[in-house]
Order: sequence, then C-alpha cells, then structure tokens
Amino acid sequence: MKNSGDIQVWRTNRPRDFLLNGKVVTVPDDWIFVPSGDPGLTRRLKSTTECWSVVHKRKNRIEAIGLWCRQGVVEKVKEDLETERNNPAYQRKLEAARQARIAKQDAYVVEFRQAVVDFLAFAPRYEEMAWDFADSVTDHAIPVGSGTVARTERIPLAQRAEAAVIAWMRHQTTDYDNMYIARIKGERRSVRRELAGISRDILEIYRKGEDAPENCPLKAALY
Repeated sequence: MKNSGDIQVWRTNRPRDFLLNGKVVTVPDDWIFVPSGDPGLTRRLKSTTECWSVVHKRKNRIEAIGLWCRQGVVEKVKEDLETERNNPAYQRKLEAARQARIAKQDAYVVEFRQAVVDFLAFAPRYEEMAWDFADSVTDHAIPVGSGTVARTERIPLAQRAEAAVIAWMRHQTTDYDNMYIARIKGERRSVRRELAGISRDILEIYRKGEDAPENCPLKAALY
C-alpha cells in the first residue's frame, strides 16, 4: 500500500469513523491514534507508512490534530527515534540548532526595532520617545509564536513594522477592545480603518515635532 501520509480526514461522531471526500471511512483495527505535538515523529511516520491526518477547522484555517497509523509501525518508529535522540551527537546537533534560532531571533529583534523607528520618523525632540515606542511594539509583536504580523515573511519588513505600530496603537490608545462592533460583513475592518486614521494623526504630531497635548493617548500608553 502506498504512503498516504498527506490524506486528510475529518472527525465524525464515531471515534473510528471519519469523512474522506464526503464519504465515511473506518480506521483499520490495527491502527492507533498519534496526537500532534512531536513534529519529528509526525514527519517520520508520514514518510514511513500509510497514515491519515485528522484535521479540523480553527480560526478559518485547517489544522491537524494527529495521525492514525498502523500500531506496529508507530511503535517501531518511536523506538528508533528514541534511540537517535539519546545519541550525544543528536543532542549536540539539537543544541546547535537551538543556539542558531536564538541568534536569528536576536538579530530580528534589532532589525525590527530599527524598522519601527524608521516608520515612526519622529522629530529629533521625540527621538527618545520613538525608541521607547519601538521597544513596546517590538516586545509585543516579535515573540516566536505570537501570531502577529511581525512574524510573517509574506510582506516586506517596513510594512510589518507599520502594521505592528498601528495594531499596537489600536489596542493601547483606543477603546477598540471594549467596543461593540456589529456582526456585519466589513464592519470590523471599517472600524479598524477609522481607528488607524486617528492613530496616524497622532503620529503626525510627533513627526512634525509639534507640542503634544497633555492628554495624548500615546504618551499615556507609553508612560
């Protein structure tokens, strides 16, 4: 039987019955469920044996929650992986990869922070405030797994920085989080666009070097 690790099935109300292309299929008796959580095991199983990937819809995207595979194969693959992972050479490789990720993350923090400052383009009198602002935006947007626009590589860095600033201001300088927004198509986007306009008006004050009002929401959020 060919490797079918990329077959996606959907849950039904029966634990061993799933939907595949609109039809009900039943998991073979000698198969067991392997929950998601160990990417190395998942990759090895998909490349080794026939398996079904159980998916569900979460936040408008399809997400895998685990695999069904032949029990004997799962046990053998787990045993092989455990042996490999206990090898000192593997541990050294793992540590080297971890350090490389840390270095890459640290470099991106510096790069992103500078991109935020460049987007803000505050007048010299507000330079210190710009760096404080950049620190706050970076701390919020940069962490791995944060799911923010700063973590995507699909758009240029400058656009990521701009989007992160506007998003931060939406949550920190407006009442957006407490607003009632009607469930009408496009309404939330419209509200965000309006608030973004207000945020950009505030930024212009600091870009032009003008005196900021005492009740400026940006100053209040930062200090």
